[in-house]
Amino acid sequence: MTKKMSATTSSLPAGAPIPAFSDSAVSVLDRRYLMKDKEGTVLEKPEDMLWRVASTIATADASYDKKADIDGLAMDFYTMMAQFDFMPNSPTLMNAGRELGQLSACFVLPIEDSMESIFEAVKQTALIHKSGGGTGFSFSRVRPHHDIVHSTKGVSSGPISFMSVFDVATETIKQGGTRRGANMAMLRVDHPDIMDFIKVKADLKKLNNFNISVAVTNNFMDAVENDEDYDIINPRDNSVVARKSARKVFKQIVKQAWFSGEPGIVFIDRMNEGNPTPALGAIEATNPCGEQPLLPHESCNLGSINLANMVVDGTINYDKLADIVEKGVHFLDNVVDLNRYPLPEIAKITKGNRKVGLGVMGFADMLILLGIPYSSKEAIDVADKVMKFVDDTAYQASVKLAQIRGAFPNFAKSIYYDKDPNTPVRNATRTTIAPTGTISILANCSSGVEPLFAVSYVRRVMDNAEFYEVNQLFEKYAKENGFYSTSLMKTIAEHGTVQGIAEVPVKYRQIFETAHDISPKNHIDIQAAFQRHTNNAVSKTINFPHSATEDEVHEAYMRSYKQGCKGVTIYRDGCRDNQVLSTGKTENQSVDPAKGKASEHQRIKRDRPRKLTGSTYQMETGCGPMYVTINEDDEGLQFELFNMVGKAGGCAASQCEAIGRLVSLAWRSGMAPEPILKQLIGISCHKPHGLGKNKVVSCADAIAKAIQQHMEGNGHAACKDGNAGHQMFGACPECGGVVEHEGGCCICHSCGYSECG
Repeated sequence: MTKKMSATTSSLPAGAPIPAFSDSAVSVLDRRYLMKDKEGTVLEKPEDMLWRVASTIATADASYDKKADIDGLAMDFYTMMAQFDFMPNSPTLMNAGRELGQLSACFVLPIEDSMESIFEAVKQTALIHKSGGGTGFSFSRVRPHHDIVHSTKGVSSGPISFMSVFDVATETIKQGGTRRGANMAMLRVDHPDIMDFIKVKADLKKLNNFNISVAVTNNFMDAVENDEDYDIINPRDNSVVARKSARKVFKQIVKQAWFSGEPGIVFIDRMNEGNPTPALGAIEATNPCGEQPLLPHESCNLGSINLANMVVDGTINYDKLADIVEKGVHFLDNVVDLNRYPLPEIAKITKGNRKVGLGVMGFADMLILLGIPYSSKEAIDVADKVMKFVDDTAYQASVKLAQIRGAFPNFAKSIYYDKDPNTPVRNATRTTIAPTGTISILANCSSGVEPLFAVSYVRRVMDNAEFYEVNQLFEKYAKENGFYSTSLMKTIAEHGTVQGIAEVPVKYRQIFETAHDISPKNHIDIQAAFQRHTNNAVSKTINFPHSATEDEVHEAYMRSYKQGCKGVTIYRDGCRDNQVLSTGKTENQSVDPAKGKASEHQRIKRDRPRKLTGSTYQMETGCGPMYVTINEDDEGLQFELFNMVGKAGGCAASQCEAIGRLVSLAWRSGMAPEPILKQLIGISCHKPHGLGKNKVVSCADAIAKAIQQHMEGNGHAACKDGNAGHQMFGACPECGGVVEHEGGCCICHSCGYSECG
């Protein structure tokens, strides 16, 4: 029975533990989670928020047992959150015990091959995004572009055209001031428009509010291995309309992912092999980060266990882990009952299957506490053993709940009934490995099953002061062993890693590996180990250095498939926002002053000829459309830049004019474009535009991206040296900190900002 939730007035009981949130966590809570009045004044303390959530979620037990100890259960739920052993997904923390009452992060909506279905999905998307959720879609049922439409005697505009409608709708909702929801678009690899879909995000102006993934079949992967053709199928009538070279299509996927990090790959047949209710339909799509395969109109509620807290005196305390797993399943099952779903169709299928997704975070911290390097075989063994224990225990907890509350309503249509009709299960799925960017900040642990994103990094505060944020375990070990110093933390922050730093003992260099110290093979092996014991899927980023080749990406995709992963997300360091598209040859070379150019030691401004040629680029910014004109001299070198945005005389227009004049002065004085790009790209303001790798975070950033496009369009090759350290997708729009690609999402560890909502 769904209960209406309103803001709770219950106060925290005396003697309840007070959570020791870090300064970063308190900042995140103030920005995103704590109740506020209409003036923005915070109305609750962090511990009050946790009690609001715990006391609300515990009330569901009264529906099954009138004598249930609701207060005792609420304290159990509160304690495991206050001690950072478990955290539910963000919508539950934000909305439990409040008027909205929407507690789910993950939704999938159906799209059929009709205008009615498509625009109904647009409306439903708006309602879900308004409630704080993210949406996934498969556009595979939509007939290809230029296909016949019998009812109108016209032709179809195809799935990509309709994706743009969803993109614009999402942008409109975002501009309306509500919490933005993210989107995932998927298309089957055998759809006639697949090549256009693979390449769609090569255009930086398209689908800014979408992640995209190709739904790859087993037949296709077999054809890739055997260098065979495969069938292309028109979804309008399921007819075979062509055959394509599997390797050619796969090569295009690899090429585009190498270039921009998208599209991702979802092994759709493998996901359906794990579909617990195939009689209800096939899985066609996932949530925005890819870890939650769902049926049409289905949603899922997620929560994560902090594995670092399961290490006691250098060993894993499996008794404690079992206790938290059982309580976590109980908590999430209650969420299914109490959730206020945005649509009745969602309530029906979600309550029919009662899927929950209990996952883990703090895995990298667990390995450090155990003294095990992330890239070692021992780490794979720990991942395998721990996740098997979590999955087995979650299943037993679900069976135990079913004995009291009954099996999920669709149990008789499930694989569980086929295997053992006499053992009811409460939840069709129990385990998911989700990205935990924000809740891991609250729990002060590493994110999901990712390695550390950094050991030390610079954090900037509002007065532009800088200090070094240091991993708490590294700081502890460094101080205990006498090698801690501020200068060392600065050195580590500048290098982005402890590898090769002699002041750090070898032992600690081995266990404090970061994402870019670890090979793609090691990343994949860890993902595969967790996937073996996860009902749903695993959200993880496979990191590559900037110098990685397309062949290496190809190899990683094949390894992921053979290792049993359900999907793959790769990111090559600096592949989009900081990609310098130039040979770099003019940076340091001396030039002939007679030709109006200068050496590095003396720059001479060239006179402007009466006629120049160039191109104009339209860039979308938070201040509106910007038009950037780049002119070249007769030798093809950049000479000047003009831009126009907003009304003349306005602040944005004047600032952008100033940037244009300075860029023009630099070019006329012989400066190469690379240092200009490095200075402008990633500068952020309060009005970013777009999503993910295609995001424009300021007008300055837009100018830099226009320069990139111009150079790429003129055939300049990518710079091979890259930039030192880790690259980011631009600065965080909320605090200006580093935005990292983690768990298939972009997050800021400084303030908790997440592009996935």
